[in-house]
Amino acid sequence: MADKHEPEDSYSKNQSELTYTFENGQLSCLDCDVSSIPKELIEDYCNITSRLDLSFNLLESLQGLEHFKFLKELVLDNNTLDNSVDFPVLKELQTLTLNKNKFSDLTDLLDKLVASFPNLTYLSLLGNEACPDQLSSSEKDDEDYQRYRYYVLYRLPKLKFLDSTPVTSSEVSEARRVGPYQQVVRPKAILESSESSTSGSPTNVYSPLPSETQDMETADHKEEVEELNVARSYWGKNRSRYLGRNSEGNRFITDGIL
Repeated sequence: MADKHEPEDSYSKNQSELTYTFENGQLSCLDCDVSSIPKELIEDYCNITSRLDLSFNLLESLQGLEHFKFLKELVLDNNTLDNSVDFPVLKELQTLTLNKNKFSDLTDLLDKLVASFPNLTYLSLLGNEACPDQLSSSEKDDEDYQRYRYYVLYRLPKLKFLDSTPVTSSEVSEARRVGPYQQVVRPKAILESSESSTSGSPTNVYSPLPSETQDMETADHKEEVEELNVARSYWGKNRSRYLGRNSEGNRFITDGIL
């Protein structure tokens, strides 16, 4: 219990290297090297906390966060949270900062935020690979970051502040227009998907026909296949060709624009 000389809404504790403070609805537990939300914080403060700051820890999980039903602000900067983390549904939450964590898949992260925080108005992702700013990669430039902003604002249209910059009305309008096309497809994800779809022995080629049927190919059928190949060859040699100055790929782009 809090010291009787302290206000009921103000409390600090230091026990077993767990240091935290609670004042006016704000619960802070900083730099304690915890990998999950301490159980005593959940039990004692979940129903009276509106702002929770767990920065500078080693958080890998947010288990127990679902009990903070009245949470409006959540600060999780400088932790080790990554794509595997699950966010509970918190309808009251308006502010979320995830700076300097390990999120790399922006689309996956936004899917989770959309599902969990319907009233989010302030979001900061600086220092994550998913956010193409110079804190995460020196190879990124202003155009990369602006495309990222358009995509985030398209997915989270209620945002009023993103990272270190307020959201402007012109950005919101542009995000509606170009946001759907700003999603970045990660080559690694494509590769993993391809590998999973072709799992098994590479020499085991699937065929819908039994082996007996495959061996019963007649001479008439072979003749039909040869005639079809001749027709394909003729069509391929005589189809129209593009003779302009630009590459054929540029021609398609130009035709699409015009």
